[in-house]
Amino acid sequence: MNRTEGRVKVTGLATYAAEYPVENVAYAYVVQAQIAKGRVKRVDATSALELPGVLAVLSCEAAPRLAEDADPELALFQSREVAYRGQIVAAVVAETHEIAREAAAHVRVDYDADDHDVSLSSDHPGLYQPEVVNPNFPSDTEKGDVEAGLTAAAAAVDVTYETPVLHNNPMEPHAALALWDTEGRLLVYDTAQGTTGSRALIAGTLGLPEDQVRVVSRHVGGGFGSKGTTRPQAILAALAARMVGRPVKIALTRQQMFDVTGYRTPTIQRLRIGVDAEGRLTALEHVAYEQSSTLVEFAEQTTVPARVMYGAPALRTGHRLVRLDVATPSWMRAPGECPGMYALESAMDELAYAAGLDPVELRVRNDPETEPDSGLPFSSRNLVGCLREGAHRFGWEHRDPEPGVRREGEWLVGTGVASSTYPARRSPCKAVATMQNGGDVLVQVAAADIGTGARTVLRKIAAGTLGLDPERVHVELGDSDLPEAPVAGGSMGTASWGSAVVRACEELLRDGKEGRADTTDEVKADSELARHAFGAQFAEVRVSAVTGEVRVSRLLGVFAAGHIMDAKLARSQFLGGMTMGMGMALMEETLTDEEFGGFLHRDLAQYHVPACADAQHVEAYWLDEQDGELNPMGSKGIGEIGIVGTAAAIGNAVFHATGHRFRDLPITPAKVLTARF
Repeated sequence: MNRTEGRVKVTGLATYAAEYPVENVAYAYVVQAQIAKGRVKRVDATSALELPGVLAVLSCEAAPRLAEDADPELALFQSREVAYRGQIVAAVVAETHEIAREAAAHVRVDYDADDHDVSLSSDHPGLYQPEVVNPNFPSDTEKGDVEAGLTAAAAAVDVTYETPVLHNNPMEPHAALALWDTEGRLLVYDTAQGTTGSRALIAGTLGLPEDQVRVVSRHVGGGFGSKGTTRPQAILAALAARMVGRPVKIALTRQQMFDVTGYRTPTIQRLRIGVDAEGRLTALEHVAYEQSSTLVEFAEQTTVPARVMYGAPALRTGHRLVRLDVATPSWMRAPGECPGMYALESAMDELAYAAGLDPVELRVRNDPETEPDSGLPFSSRNLVGCLREGAHRFGWEHRDPEPGVRREGEWLVGTGVASSTYPARRSPCKAVATMQNGGDVLVQVAAADIGTGARTVLRKIAAGTLGLDPERVHVELGDSDLPEAPVAGGSMGTASWGSAVVRACEELLRDGKEGRADTTDEVKADSELARHAFGAQFAEVRVSAVTGEVRVSRLLGVFAAGHIMDAKLARSQFLGGMTMGMGMALMEETLTDEEFGGFLHRDLAQYHVPACADAQHVEAYWLDEQDGELNPMGSKGIGEIGIVGTAAAIGNAVFHATGHRFRDLPITPAKVLTARF
C-alpha cells in the first residue's frame, strides 16, 4: 500500500507539533547552563524583561512548583544545582520567537562552578554494576566455566571495541504547544512517540490527574527513540503557558536538541570468545562499560544480545556503569542491540579468521536450538536461512578468503558479514472500531505514526479482519483521548496496536455497530518463549588508499521477522535502518568537551549522517515466517533490526579490504590513513 498520509505530507498539509494554528500564542526560548557542574548563584532577568514584547522569564527564582517526585530531567527550575553543561536553567517567554531568542541572550546567570568529570573509561573508579539494564534485564549473567572454556579453545580472541556518543537527530525538531482552558485542563501538542505515556508523565510532573491532561501528536517527523519519552520542551511549554495565561509554543534548535533530548551512551566493550577445532564455541564473555548522568540512572542493555545469538556452553555477560557530569543518555534506534551487536559481530569476524573458518560458516555452526541464556525455546528462529539466502544473493562464494588482496587502482575492495537480532515484543493496548453511515469503519487507537507507516498498516490490518477494501477503513491515532496504546518503540508498535485492532474488528463483526478491545489479559497469557527477529547483513566496501575514504558500494540485508505485513512499508523500514547503520559505521560521532563539558559536535554540519549519494546500492529481502506464537498477525517488529549488524558488516568489510582492523567507530578517513597499504 501507499502511505495513507503520503499526500498530506508531501503537500505540506500534515500538521506537526509546532504548526497548530492557535490565537494569541506566545513563544519560549531556553537559556542553557554554561558550566558542567555546580550551582546557580543568581539569575538576573532585568535587561531581558525590559525588552519590548517580553512577557516573563522562568528560572529557579521564578517558576511554578512541580511534583516532588518529578523526573530530574523534567523538573525544570526546581533546583539551583547544575548537573551538566547545556541543562536548561531559564527560559524567556515573548510575543515572537525572535524576541524570545534575543531576550534569552540578555538573561545573566551567575554560577558557583565545581570540578567536573565527563570522561568514560574502563578503569574509572566510579564504575559499578547496575541491578538491571534497559528495560528490565538483569545486568550480569553467567553459566558454565568461561575461563576453562577459553583455556581449552583451539582459537580465541580477546578484543575491545568502542562506540562514541551518537545523537538521534530526527528531521522534525522537538517542539510543543501548550494551552490551558478555563477549567484548568491542559492540552499539549507535542512531538511524542506515544501520547498515552506522555500524558501520564506530563500529568505526574505537573501534579495533575491524568484526565486533566490531553496530548496530541498527529504527525511526528521521526524520533529514533528520542521522542519515546517526554522531553523538557513539553513541560516548559506547560509551565510558561500557565505563567503568562496564554498559549505558549517552543521549538528547540538543532543545537539545543544535542543537549536535552537524549543520546546513545558511548560504550567500551571487551569480548573474549573461544572456539574448538570443529568451529564450535567453547566460551563467550561480553562486558560493556557505559555512562549515565548524576540525575538519572540509565543503563543500556548492550551485552544482552550475546545471551541470544550463539550456542556457547560457557557464557558470561555484564554491564558496568559510571555516573558522570553529563546529560542522561536514552533510547536510540535498537538501544543495546545496535552497539552490542557491533562489538559481538566484529569479534565473531575476528574469531573466524583466527580459526581459519568462513565467517558465515562460523555463525551457522553455532546456531543454537534454544535461547542460550534462558534455555527457552524460540517461537521461531531462521538466522541460518538469512545467512544462506544472503550469501547466495550477495555472491559470497566468489569472495577471496584472504584480506587485503583485491585492488582496483587506488581502491581496495572487501566484503563483510554480520548477524542481526531484535526482540519481538508486544504490550497491552486498547482499540475501538465503529461502523459509520455508509458502511465505512472508523478505527481509533492512541498509536503514534513517527514516519513508519502506522496509519497505513493499521488500516490494512483492520480491512483484512473485516473483509473490506482498505479505502473504507479510516484510522484515527496520535491523541491521548483515544483508547490507550503503548509507545512507538521497541519494535512493538504494530504488534501491540495491531493485536487490539484485530480484536476490536472481530468484536465489530459480531456486534455490527461497535467493537472494543483491551489486550491486557491476552498479552499476559502469552506462552513463555524466546521471541526474536533475526537477519544477516552483507557489505561490500571500497577504501581509497589515497584519501582514506570508505565507500559502501553494496549493502544487502536478509531478515526473518515473522509475517511481513506490507512489502512497501517493510522495505522502507529495512533500508532506513541499514542506511542509519552505515552512518554509525562511517560518519556519526558526537565529541565530548573534556575541558568545559557538553558536546563539541552540535549540528548537522559537524555531525554527519548519510546522504542519498552514500547509499549507492542498498537491498533488503526477507523470509516470510509463519509464527503463530506472536500475535494475531504473526508479525515481528522491523523498525530497528535493520540497523543492527550493519556497522559490523561494514567494519568487517573494511578489514577484508585493507587487512587492518579498526575497533573504534566511526571508521573515518583520518583513521584509515594511519594504516599502511
